[in-house]
Amino acid sequence: MIQIGKSIVSSDIAEKYFACDLSKCKGACCIEGDAGAPLSQEEAVILEEIYPLVKPYLSKKGISEIEKQGTSLEDEDGDVTTPTIKGRECVYAIYDNEVLKCGIEKAWKEGAVSFQKPISCHLYPIRITQYDEFEALNYERWHICNPACKNGEKHQVPLYRFLEGALTRKYGNDWYKQLVYEIEKGKVD
Repeated sequence: MIQIGKSIVSSDIAEKYFACDLSKCKGACCIEGDAGAPLSQEEAVILEEIYPLVKPYLSKKGISEIEKQGTSLEDEDGDVTTPTIKGRECVYAIYDNEVLKCGIEKAWKEGAVSFQKPISCHLYPIRITQYDEFEALNYERWHICNPACKNGEKHQVPLYRFLEGALTRKYGNDWYKQLVYEIEKGKVD
């Protein structure tokens, strides 16, 4: 494990290889699972604010469910998530040919909004668990990401390098540089 400030980073994040392969998984992380994407309270507010700008990028089914459920919801555990269509597909997911992608991110790429997408989606397969004194960053292994693991290994892309943009977005450039230093120092020692 690596500690940076109040973050504890699992050694798997340093040691495992990972690089999404959308041609193989088809964006399964946007449809699989038992709930929508985890959101912070701040992100829930942002989604409500940007919905009119993101709406043109969403599917008819997604729009219909947002209009019924809202732009975010609280699940039975009290966690805030994105709503889903029939308990599966994220309401913000859109099909690009046969691949699920994020309508929020498409709106961001086209300059319609300044919010890229929920950080839990951007960081996936890293999941963050918040504790009183620190937060733990762990690699969530899931069979739907087997193609990403094979692709990362084939191209020798460590998980922490694949998620450089997301980790920097969440924690800042100095934090990420410290992570790289700690990982690479460990390989030399």
